[in-house]
Amino acid sequence: MGRRVEVAKLPRLVAVRDSKDPDGPVRTVDPAAWSAFVRKFRSGG
Repeated sequence: MGRRVEVAKLPRLVAVRDSKDPDGPVRTVDPAAWSAFVRKFRSGG
């Protein structure tokens, strides 16, 4: 089965982590970058 991620909106960042490894690393990105990623993903690109 594929990877699963958890996403949390923070005041100035979006945090992303692997839900199967809750003690593992957390990546943070700018909200605008996250929105662009989601739009691209949803469009199939």
